Amino acid sequence: MNNSDRTTPRQAKEWVQILAKYREPSTRRSIIELVVTIVPFVALWVLAWASLGISYWLTFGIALINGLFLVRLFCIQHDCGHASFFKNRNVQDWVGRCLGVLTLTPYDVWKRTHSLHHAQHGNLDQRGIGDVMTLTVAEYHGRNRLGRLMYRLYRHPFVLFVLGPAYLFLLQNRLPIGLMQSGRQFWISALGTNVVLALILGLMLWLAGPMPVLLIFLPTTILAGTIGVWLFYVQHQFEDTHWSKGDDWQLHEAALAGSSHYVLPQPLRWLSANIGIHHVHHLYSRIPFYRLPEILRDHSELESAQRLTLLESLRSVNLHLWDEKLCRLMSFREARQLYGAR
Repeated sequence: MNNSDRTTPRQAKEWVQILAKYREPSTRRSIIELVVTIVPFVALWVLAWASLGISYWLTFGIALINGLFLVRLFCIQHDCGHASFFKNRNVQDWVGRCLGVLTLTPYDVWKRTHSLHHAQHGNLDQRGIGDVMTLTVAEYHGRNRLGRLMYRLYRHPFVLFVLGPAYLFLLQNRLPIGLMQSGRQFWISALGTNVVLALILGLMLWLAGPMPVLLIFLPTTILAGTIGVWLFYVQHQFEDTHWSKGDDWQLHEAALAGSSHYVLPQPLRWLSANIGIHHVHHLYSRIPFYRLPEILRDHSELESAQRLTLLESLRSVNLHLWDEKLCRLMSFREARQLYGAR
């Protein structure tokens, strides 16, 4: 997509009014979506536990499959955080809190940081909470050698998609990082989630020793975390994404132009709860995930906007720096060729 093809702020605002009619959730449909996700998740947990006496490799394999259902549970928790899953706010908040134990994500903490992500996405003046750290070419070039090395390490795929998710879900989420001074509700959310997790893990250790933790809990959690971080990454880190600053930044333009339409095969779309239709989600986050395909069906302009295929998304790992002149992400190599940034 060329810069000349970008949706203007006025057009983006118009979409908000059009999308408003899709915002109402169906209680029946939401319950069905929750049940058809959590029942297989629990069943696979039970099956994996039963297989411990047969083969550790079988247990490990079942746990990895279950990571896909944990991703879907996180996406449902995500909808609860946007108040788009149930009409009753208290019900969906408590569903989100319960799911937060399974996803190792304190619900109220995540809900707050994610709302900041939506409010500030694409704003170069408001980076730091709820996003993947992205430097401009000028910022990277202005760092000393150690600073450039640290950024290169941060953007390395092994750090972003292996070490990063493990750190995020196993360690960082245990404290209300970024909200330490913002109110006790965030401490209650984090510590309450930690206490319930500790009780569950303690019960597992007491009943069967460390193997369920090592072969079921950790593989399921880490794989789900890796997939979740990857999805979040490709939804915003594509070549023609959108970043701006100051008076040039506009919420709706950043939401639409700075979020991808990640076109996945149908099974992956189901397992990721249509989160790939991310440009629409950012434009109107109150729309339930199961209604997002309706919008693409009804509005071909949105169906064709910011399309990113599975193969194309793999190339995004080579994009590291935002070029404010060309208005696109580029690799370290290209930045070095154009500007001499090492």
